[in-house]
Amino acid sequence: MSTSADQTAPRGLAERLGIQEGQVVQVLGDTDDIDDELLGDVASRTGTELIHGDDTDEVVDVVLLWWRDGDGDLVDALVDALTNLGDSGVVWLLTPKAGRDDHVEPSDIDEAAPTAGLSSTRSTSAAPEWSGTRLVSPKAARAKQRR
Repeated sequence: MSTSADQTAPRGLAERLGIQEGQVVQVLGDTDDIDDELLGDVASRTGTELIHGDDTDEVVDVVLLWWRDGDGDLVDALVDALTNLGDSGVVWLLTPKAGRDDHVEPSDIDEAAPTAGLSSTRSTSAAPEWSGTRLVSPKAARAKQRR
């Protein structure tokens, strides 16, 4: 098998989000308008069953939080997303892209994240209709750097 061909293959949606094999992923805020291809790719890449909703005691590595303008208080949603997140876990805030219905302004995310105890580290195109903003705990990021 050629490794050069593997290196030039387009990155999958889950890979773009840094999802790794064996990670436990919790999905919050999913409704009929989410990107099923992204969820399928995440499940395939992790090899684990996705946890939908907040009715779990399991510690998770990644939270995929689907959020739209008008869904309520973003700070509260982000705080709730931290409930089962492990110490070095990541929250991916998935919002409709600019120009789409229910788009969330980046300034709203920049304001809500620190209030919830999170820092934005990067943004990406998570799916054709969705942007992803990677949020981490500043304390977790510092602890990981010290190792």
